[in-house]
Amino acid sequence: MPRSQRPSEVHDEHDQSRDLRRAIDRTGYYPEVVADGVQGAVGGEPVAAYFVHHEPTFERDEVRRHQSVVVLTPSRLILAHTDEHAPDDLLPEPYTSTSTESVRLSSITSVVVTRMTANPTSGPKRPAEAVLTIGWGGVARVDLEPAGCSDPECDADHGYTGVLSSDDFSLRVSAAADGTDAVNGLLAFADALSARTHAG
Repeated sequence: MPRSQRPSEVHDEHDQSRDLRRAIDRTGYYPEVVADGVQGAVGGEPVAAYFVHHEPTFERDEVRRHQSVVVLTPSRLILAHTDEHAPDDLLPEPYTSTSTESVRLSSITSVVVTRMTANPTSGPKRPAEAVLTIGWGGVARVDLEPAGCSDPECDADHGYTGVLSSDDFSLRVSAAADGTDAVNGLLAFADALSARTHAG
């Protein structure tokens, strides 16, 4: 299975559009279709950083593939998702669908990076897994639970308490499934995104 591609270091003066296209081509997953969707969403802006992740998805008893491409430009975060589908009533042949979303960097409210490191007492090492979660208010999740008080004998109704969190996009990679370069690449992209959103 093609592995995720690690982005190059981020340089403001260097447009990584060609590197991004080569990374898409290396996956072998409908590269013309994916590149066309990504290029249209980027709209001619320079590419400051990118990450390409190719993964299988399971649908009933079939394995289908999915590819996510995240791109950082000077002003926007671009997310592109490409899936493959079996024939259906509207399209009698197998087909792909590519969805792209463009988010202004000024709209991003949170960049959460989670690193999972195996056997941390054995000395410094790179994380075995990483999760990048980005929020900009497009999708909000509320986790509710019954509220209580410190009195164990109290049986009054204290209503509910909860947490409202933004979880618009999340991507997880692991060294075991995707390779060490994929984990390093996702962390590098997260660093670039954090630096851009912090500066904005």
